[in-house]
Amino acid sequence: MRRAETQAHRTDRYANQPASAGFFSPHEMRYRELSASGDYQIGQGQANFLINTPATVAQAVQTRLFLIAGEWFLDTTTGVPYSTEIFGYGTEATRDIAIQEIILETQGVTEITDYASTFNPTTRKFSVAATINTQYGPTTITATL
Repeated sequence: MRRAETQAHRTDRYANQPASAGFFSPHEMRYRELSASGDYQIGQGQANFLINTPATVAQAVQTRLFLIAGEWFLDTTTGVPYSTEIFGYGTEATRDIAIQEIILETQGVTEITDYASTFNPTTRKFSVAATINTQYGPTTITATL
């Protein structure tokens, strides 16, 4: 077989395998679960992964909310523009819109059904609570940024 045929054969060979057989679906949403302190959970095999659940999407949203624009060296265009649209003088009109865009652009999110935010100028903490519908069901997200 030529190289291209071999690669196509390898791809087709696993196309109809069930996910329970240990193969990943190209449409599967899979995240390694984070602990309460934000560290990866390890040591329990597949039990450490969130797969195709509302919690998977919630973790994806929270991970995106904690990524500062320009912070990830592989793609400096991704992340939340905290310095220009969330914190700082004159951002009252843009902060909620920016956060809602990040939430809605996350894989698996279909809509925001409830959203609330508060900014504490003394502690400089911005808190967000949102109820979202995902392709797997509803979930709630809370984050203090």
